[in-house]
Amino acid sequence: MKNIRTILEFALGQLPEEDLNALVNAVTTSQHKAGSIICREGDEEYILYIIHEGSVAFTKKMESDEQLLGIKGSGEFFGELSIIDHAPRAATVHAVTDCWLIEIHEQTFDYIISRNPSAAKAIMRGITSSMRATDQITIASLQLNIDELARANKELAKTLEELRAAQAELLRRERMKRDLEIAAAVHKGILPTAFPSVPNFEFAALARPAREIGGDLYDVIDMDEGYAAIVMADASGKSVQAAIYMAIVKTLFLSQAQPRFTPAEIAYRVHDLLLRASSAEMFVTVFYAHLNWADRQLTFIRGGHDRPVFYRAVNQTTQLLEPAGRFLGLLPDLFVQEDRLVFEPGDVLVCYSDGVTDATTTDGESMYGIDRLRTAIEANAARLSAQELVNFIVNDVDRFRDGAEQPDDLTLLVTKAV
Repeated sequence: MKNIRTILEFALGQLPEEDLNALVNAVTTSQHKAGSIICREGDEEYILYIIHEGSVAFTKKMESDEQLLGIKGSGEFFGELSIIDHAPRAATVHAVTDCWLIEIHEQTFDYIISRNPSAAKAIMRGITSSMRATDQITIASLQLNIDELARANKELAKTLEELRAAQAELLRRERMKRDLEIAAAVHKGILPTAFPSVPNFEFAALARPAREIGGDLYDVIDMDEGYAAIVMADASGKSVQAAIYMAIVKTLFLSQAQPRFTPAEIAYRVHDLLLRASSAEMFVTVFYAHLNWADRQLTFIRGGHDRPVFYRAVNQTTQLLEPAGRFLGLLPDLFVQEDRLVFEPGDVLVCYSDGVTDATTTDGESMYGIDRLRTAIEANAARLSAQELVNFIVNDVDRFRDGAEQPDDLTLLVTKAV
């Protein structure tokens, strides 16, 4: 039987050791016999269940009977919507086999999600998967009704089916072509083609989408008055929706980036504007900083984004920048914590997306991880320029993957004091 730590990381992604230990100590477990009901449709409880062992089935009351929605097994989870929007259970959950469940209550859930973007993305992927499964069942039910009517006239049914298939294929191809063209143009337009000239610093970046279109953003914004803003962001979702959402995010940061506001104040302003501007169930993780290039001071916040790596040239060591903060644009009560540091000549800041650390080997057993990234930076930051360091890290990730599929958008932004 896999231990609880393994199941938690399988379900929620790689977590910092401190957070993983806290989570292991906070969760509770429960056992359910095959054939028993774990929770009923309409119940009000704010618990996320992760299936440790066994399998469960989901059913929902329809007009005349109970409809099977799907089955989940070890490592999968359910109940996330009840915590996020405090809604009653949308389905009844049955134990198909004897089950052992891990229970994460609301307070623990909020703590882990606020500190770890990988866990937030895992939850969003679970919600998306459940919604798609429900949509497929609804579509299948509607299709059944259409087929019953079509059987009344066999020839008409055949002609209708051929017409439907031809029309669906034509629409699919046209929609895909149009979506990709739009998304490619939008995403290309939001990434800078060059960085501003900032005394004492050099910048370099790369963005390589996992699919045709990415959902990441990086930028360096000249704010005058001796300041530049550094932005690294990752939107939930992919393709057209993510590209357009990220275009909105960039526009808001450009409009709000002013030296008279602190990074935390700007994060709150952008968050409030996103809540007003978008009704999509999307969010964005952000690292945002103000760089005073005269005194080399960096003031920054981390809105749920992967922890940047800061390299100190004087002792050739790295540290993770990890002030607390939650992603922007989805939940109303945002909180971010400000921190600051001072660059010395040779110091390097590496901002990245989870496509770097989440890269896996072909067998799926090993992950590139934050420790390998830090080792690569410590060994090479002193001798390489910002652009050379970007190239080295990307090549190191590719060597590690050795042909395995890129799991997510790979984006890097390197700032080096010179």
